[in-house]
Amino acid sequence: MEKVNKQFKYFTGILIVSIITISGLFHFPIHITEALTLETLPEYDFHISIWRIVFEPILGLMLFFNRGIYAIDEMQFGLYWVLIIFIVYSIIKFIIAKDYSLKKKFIINQLVNLPLVIILWFVFFVIILFMSPYLPSNTIINNSPNTILVTTHSHSQFSHDGLISQENLWKWHKYNNFDAFFITDHNTHEQTLDFVQSQRDGNFPMEPLVMGGEEFSGSNHLSLLGLKRKFDTHGYSDSTVIDSTRANNGVVIVNHWFDGERNSLEFYKNLAVDGFEIENTATETSYDRKVYHKIKEFCEENGLIMNVGLDFHGYGNVCTAWNAMEIPAWHKLSPKKKEEAILDVIKSRDQSKLKILMYTDRPYYTNEHLFWSPVFTFFNYFRTLNLIQVLSWIFWILLFAFLNSKVSKNEEFKNKITTNKLITVTGIISALFMLWLGFSYHSEIQNVLNSDNDVYKEYSTILFYVGGAFLVYSTVVAFFRFKKNS
Repeated sequence: MEKVNKQFKYFTGILIVSIITISGLFHFPIHITEALTLETLPEYDFHISIWRIVFEPILGLMLFFNRGIYAIDEMQFGLYWVLIIFIVYSIIKFIIAKDYSLKKKFIINQLVNLPLVIILWFVFFVIILFMSPYLPSNTIINNSPNTILVTTHSHSQFSHDGLISQENLWKWHKYNNFDAFFITDHNTHEQTLDFVQSQRDGNFPMEPLVMGGEEFSGSNHLSLLGLKRKFDTHGYSDSTVIDSTRANNGVVIVNHWFDGERNSLEFYKNLAVDGFEIENTATETSYDRKVYHKIKEFCEENGLIMNVGLDFHGYGNVCTAWNAMEIPAWHKLSPKKKEEAILDVIKSRDQSKLKILMYTDRPYYTNEHLFWSPVFTFFNYFRTLNLIQVLSWIFWILLFAFLNSKVSKNEEFKNKITTNKLITVTGIISALFMLWLGFSYHSEIQNVLNSDNDVYKEYSTILFYVGGAFLVYSTVVAFFRFKKNS
């Protein structure tokens, strides 16, 4: 036992020294990059939530994985690495164990634990993907006196694939320090205009300002921004819908053209669109630099404006991009004048008045060797930590080491609090969390009965079945493990 405790102390020391070394010698400062010029913009800073700092080893890692360029694929490969480490550890422990009965007992426990490990990683993935609006992510601080932060592409639950209410979408933009945002639900803007009017009537604060829009599913997805009256776009051609938007004194942006490239850039120029998304944080193909340069050169040659689309649906990436528009005396303007000023920036097609801000917390990488990406993600995560975040890690490591030392010295505690029991209880809690999330989504179905939303039903069903299966398995394992102890 003394040998094991000594090895654990060595491991604790090595872990602390490694974190300090990586964050110190290989430090990568988080910064804002202008997407078109790749310049670092010192007039923007970040606020780190106290909740993230306190629980940095959990929340910090979750948020860093969430911001990955290929986050979903990286989570898949992350599971592969967890399984590889689990299997290698099991093999080494099996070889080291000298008693045959202990070997047999250990391998049985590890086989039982394997599904529990998969359960925990799946829940880790669910939290990163579906709970991202509620994680304490870093928020931008705008120190530029004449620029405001705007979203031109976001979705509420009235989109077929949205998982967030209009009220919570407004709160999300407020938390992320936006000054204004357009709601661009798929092929509808009726509920959006009602929400805009509710804000103008004083039913909730004017900041951030809500504006009407729609993402029209034509030959390509088009953002129709600045809509003032209700009209149906179903079955209409691109040109007809664009004409209707112009009649509303609105503007038209081509969204994520790089995702499919159904028609040429020239085709949309001839339709008299105002510009193109050059980045889209919900579409990883936006990071294909060849396509990026193609759009950039075309827009510059033809006098079209470029912007970034968050394409936020109430899940997925936390906020990592902003449109910074130059609008002096913003706070002195009325809501109507504010919206007109935003639309005028886009109509002017003057790129100097619209900067595309990108959150940069790691070096750029492609999707060629994603199998190794979890390793580099961990390394890059520790590179970004500041002193307070490092101290948070050290605190939790030392607390864990202290508790482990106390338990290992007490035979009664050691028999009651085992790794096998802890992972089983965590599995039960994780399954209950999935069932709760499934119930939450199911309860929202009644709020979107008159819309095209189909993801509440789809995801709630998946979470009910998966969460139920996980709960049954974890409960059965817990029953036998705790019964055996008693």
